[in-house]
Amino acid sequence: MSEREFLPIGIAVITISDTRTLVDDKSGQTLVDRLTTEGHRLAGRAIVKDDVRAIRGRVRKFAKDKTVDVIISTGGTGLTGHDVTIEAMRPLFDKEIEGFGVLFHMMSFQKIKTSTVQSRATAGVVSGKYVFCLPGSPGACRDGWDEILKPQLDYRHKPCNFIEIMPRLDEGLRRK
Repeated sequence: MSEREFLPIGIAVITISDTRTLVDDKSGQTLVDRLTTEGHRLAGRAIVKDDVRAIRGRVRKFAKDKTVDVIISTGGTGLTGHDVTIEAMRPLFDKEIEGFGVLFHMMSFQKIKTSTVQSRATAGVVSGKYVFCLPGSPGACRDGWDEILKPQLDYRHKPCNFIEIMPRLDEGLRRK
């Protein structure tokens, strides 16, 4: 048992879709259910069209919100013309977390084999906030949360986790 106590954080969920609403957003709801079950706080939720400017605008708004520590998006990580999440997010990243995509693909390969190559799941830091971009299926959201985000967003997880370095994410911004 860890001697550390759980530290709840504020997490915003963005579903990127031209067709989903809050009523039928299974992937976003999967993330909301899992993060709140773990004791984190839902700091915001939005559905944004597959539009680069709209996605960037919503991410910037959540990144400025002091109640938001982490932003998780679902959808728009594929290869079709409508899939623009990565094109919207990457220019916002102060730092990219390359290992997130690598780990997501390793874990995903165990379940869907080579079909994992059709996802561009990624993560980065925007204005001192973590941003994780997951595919739009409920299964991918479950896997991404259960296998990667749940342990990494838990201060008790050892040998290290995202929470313990969170206060230092904006050091580069403070130096400028």
